[in-house]
Amino acid sequence: MNKKFYFIIFVILIVCISGIVGLLFYYGYFDHQEANNNVEGNYDTFNISSNATPPSTPVKLIFIHHSTGENWLSDENGQLGKALQENNYYLSDTNYGWGPDSIGDLTDIGHWWLWFRGPDSSKYTDALYAESNQNCEYSRLANDPGGENEIIMFKSCFPNSALQGSSSDPVPSITSNPLKGESCDSEFHTVANAKGIYIDLLEYFKTRQDKLFIVVTAPPLSDPTYADNAHSFNQWLVNDWLKDYPYKNVVVFDYYNVLTNGGNRLAYPSGWGDDHPSQEGNLKATSEFINFINNAYSEWKSENS
Repeated sequence: MNKKFYFIIFVILIVCISGIVGLLFYYGYFDHQEANNNVEGNYDTFNISSNATPPSTPVKLIFIHHSTGENWLSDENGQLGKALQENNYYLSDTNYGWGPDSIGDLTDIGHWWLWFRGPDSSKYTDALYAESNQNCEYSRLANDPGGENEIIMFKSCFPNSALQGSSSDPVPSITSNPLKGESCDSEFHTVANAKGIYIDLLEYFKTRQDKLFIVVTAPPLSDPTYADNAHSFNQWLVNDWLKDYPYKNVVVFDYYNVLTNGGNRLAYPSGWGDDHPSQEGNLKATSEFINFINNAYSEWKSENS
């Protein structure tokens, strides 16, 4: 074989290797490797020192979620259910098919308006506050303490991080917000419209200071297309959304930031092309969430004591 043949083979190999490396960067593989190097500690146990002690008596909590939340709760994955059990929270949850009109199917940002502000919202919230069942597998306290759920925790799934538009677009009033009731597949799933939905939710939350509402930011995507928009939106949600809200019954847990490791793309994918957070990412989130919820609950109860 002549030198020309070997040269062609060499060029083909270089092109193939470059393409593979490019795909690894595109899908966040190296972000994931960096995240692996930065994770410290063993998240399989939950003897975690909190800035606030757990509640002295069982507290009822309900979590609105889909598959990512199910993985996070699972004893075989994120162990959040186990951690909440050990911190005296009696956990229930909603999932696909739950509730009046199967409202449990709808957990995108635009859907939260239906849950808390729409024409049938009282029907949905009444069922939500009364729910005491499990809709997926996780450990929880053996005995229901009775009464309504005090803590309402809700999260959209990772497709909601594909926010369109610009972070500088003006926020519409709720009366003209086309994202109301719409899914994240909608052309109206933009940064500005999502902000408008969350701003309007506060109108309901301020009427229910007897409940603690925990917003969990949607997990990130590996695809970088809308990564800057997702980062900007979640920064707003964590740092700006509640600036003028006078009560302590609404808090934001930054699940997005935990899973990006401070960047703007998923640092803990379950696998190639799978944006469900890995067990490693979920265990990290659990360890941070327990401190967070104990503090949030303590501050909220202090405000209402």
